[in-house]
Amino acid sequence: MYAIRIHGRGGQGTVTLAQLLAQAGHEEGIWTQATPSFGVERRGAPVEAYVRYSDEKITERSHVEQPDCVIVQDTSLLEYVDVTEGLEDDGILLVNTDADPAAVDVDTDADVITVDATEIALENLGRPIMNTALLGAFAGATDKLSTGSLESVITRKFAGEVGRKNVAATTDAYTEVHA
Repeated sequence: MYAIRIHGRGGQGTVTLAQLLAQAGHEEGIWTQATPSFGVERRGAPVEAYVRYSDEKITERSHVEQPDCVIVQDTSLLEYVDVTEGLEDDGILLVNTDADPAAVDVDTDADVITVDATEIALENLGRPIMNTALLGAFAGATDKLSTGSLESVITRKFAGEVGRKNVAATTDAYTEVHA
């Protein structure tokens, strides 16, 4: 099983990112599960979401305690949340920031990968909604998802011009991280 934990803030598209990751995995022919974790938090409050990939049916429904990959949508969370808790030493910490990976102040042996998903979103969408850029960055960093599956789930979720712009954001982030 491959497990992903996403840390974001309410209103940043954390749940949508988890759903898109799961749907893209399903497109690849694997069993997937997306689970949000939030209560009545207000917009801007820390939230988490979890995604699991497996070759077999997934019956576990709990929070992801030992992720293979952690995605951080907002670097301000690094001050308040132990985002690397349980992260496997051979895992990936994918952080939305314009900083160099060495500048990300976390205690982990995992591979730290950074991408300025917010800037990619602004360039392509005109708004700082970075979830589809992070979808592309995840695919580029892990090779778990093909660009074809990403495009398929995005164009089903977002119609017309919005879909095309989100595909462009995904492609840009994929290319930046995969290079």
